[in-house]
Amino acid sequence: MNDQQLLRFSRHILLDEIGIEGQEKLLSAHVLVVGCGGLGAAALPYLAAAGIGSLTIADADTIDETNLQRQITFTEADIGKNKALVMQGRLKQI
Repeated sequence: MNDQQLLRFSRHILLDEIGIEGQEKLLSAHVLVVGCGGLGAAALPYLAAAGIGSLTIADADTIDETNLQRQITFTEADIGKNKALVMQGRLKQI
């Protein structure tokens, strides 16, 4: 773990339940999330922020205006775009 990661994840590292060993496991973990809908749209940003090393997103759906009230990762500018690709861009920002 480099100095930037030590600082970023210091709150996790301070927890006895996680520590440096646990954070290193998170950084090397791979998670597959099927769907960027209601649950995926909420879970994916938290997984990325927690330091999960590799995220695979599986969703062939496009964003619709009716998604916006419950899938808050997406905006009106995203309507008609592929959910997985838009989510990928958001997660890279995190």
